[in-house]
Amino acid sequence: MALKKPENMQYEEAITELEKIVQHLEGGDLPLEDALKQFERGISLARSNSQKLQHAQQQVSILMQNDVQAPLQNFEE
Repeated sequence: MALKKPENMQYEEAITELEKIVQHLEGGDLPLEDALKQFERGISLARSNSQKLQHAQQQVSILMQNDVQAPLQNFEE
């Protein structure tokens, strides 16, 4: 099965996969090459989710501005 690109995954879906990767790596029974591939995938998932969280925080910040007279701003991804 082909893996989805992290940027195309839902946040929760990526977290679930990341948890599975951590379990495999903590098990210590993977060959070094496979462990490195899993680690690389985990880093990609973590970075993608970090970006998703930053975008969500930006959206919340824009929505929560106290100044009701302030003009609306475009959300920049």
